[in-house]
Amino acid sequence: MNQIALRNIVPQVFASQPDLQSEVWRHDVTLEKGKTYLVEADSGMGKSTFCSYIIGFRNDFSGDLLFDGRPSSTFTMKDWTDLRQRHVSYLFQELRLFPELTVWENIQIKNRLTGFASDQQVETWLDRLDISAKRDEKAGKLSFGQQQRVALIRALAQPFDFLLADEPVSHLDDGNGEQMGLLIQEEAARQGAAVVVTSIGKHMPLNYDHHLKL
Repeated sequence: MNQIALRNIVPQVFASQPDLQSEVWRHDVTLEKGKTYLVEADSGMGKSTFCSYIIGFRNDFSGDLLFDGRPSSTFTMKDWTDLRQRHVSYLFQELRLFPELTVWENIQIKNRLTGFASDQQVETWLDRLDISAKRDEKAGKLSFGQQQRVALIRALAQPFDFLLADEPVSHLDDGNGEQMGLLIQEEAARQGAAVVVTSIGKHMPLNYDHHLKL
């Protein structure tokens, strides 16, 4: 997948606001594979909604969402499943880890579906993000910042053309945020993928090609 295009998309909740100030809503925006995007937003402007549209979790909008020119309105459930497993990976703001499972088990739930990363690769990622010692601890016992790092590794355990990261460093210090950014850049470059980061303030330090105000 090479492009995701938003054509005059307006969330239903904003439909009655004619003076909506946004560089995304009510505009034509094209996200291209291989580029890096920062989508900045004030609270309540639809940052997570934007991600949910692209991943197909919500469709409460007017306008057109196109994947390589194909309207999302024509997608079947199988199409969305294929998109989420092979083309678009999503790092949730709320993480959605299973608290009763270990760090390793949370990552392998995704990895067993995709068969993408070797155990050695996962171990390397854990070490890079300084959480290898937490490998066998239950995710629910980790700090939120540690959980963010686990969720990133899970997001990397699949092929992708686009990586969506919704406020990925909100609970991290600068050092850990930088390490996450380096890992994302390396993996995106390896796959020739795009990275789309959302932020309401503190954002991941990447070399962004485009800044968009939501």
